[in-house]
Amino acid sequence: MLNSLKARSFVSLCSAFVLSLLIWFGSLAIAPAADALTPVKLTDVTYETCPPEIAKGTVTTRNSQPAKCFIVSAMARNDSSKYLYDADVFGRIYDANGDTVFENRGRIGTVAEIPPGESQIQVRITVDPSQPEPLSLKQFKATGFAQQIRREQIIPSDAE
Repeated sequence: MLNSLKARSFVSLCSAFVLSLLIWFGSLAIAPAADALTPVKLTDVTYETCPPEIAKGTVTTRNSQPAKCFIVSAMARNDSSKYLYDADVFGRIYDANGDTVFENRGRIGTVAEIPPGESQIQVRITVDPSQPEPLSLKQFKATGFAQQIRREQIIPSDAE
């Protein structure tokens, strides 16, 4: 009787273990891939002043002075064989005095799509007019997703 009880407990324990493994493997099949976030190396990072049509209407939060508008450009190397979507661009930007341009923030912006291989990317930034140039761009990188995760489309407004 005691051996029968031990055998049933062992079978019950094994069944629970197998069931938990099945649930775990099943959740892997329906959950988004954890490795979907793909790093992208950024090189040759530069910036230039925005053209007037892009810079139009930018203001700072401190006053109504126009903010400085810049386009940050970089060469992106996507080593995966897939397009990457909604890639967040990270980096440190310092002004001529060595002060940080974006306090407590490493994320600079988002790139909608990065193809496999090497490609040029651009991100628009605004800087407080009190921060002197030249800017120093450091530690730039990006991470993107193998699938689109944001459903909305950002369409530039032509309204005046």
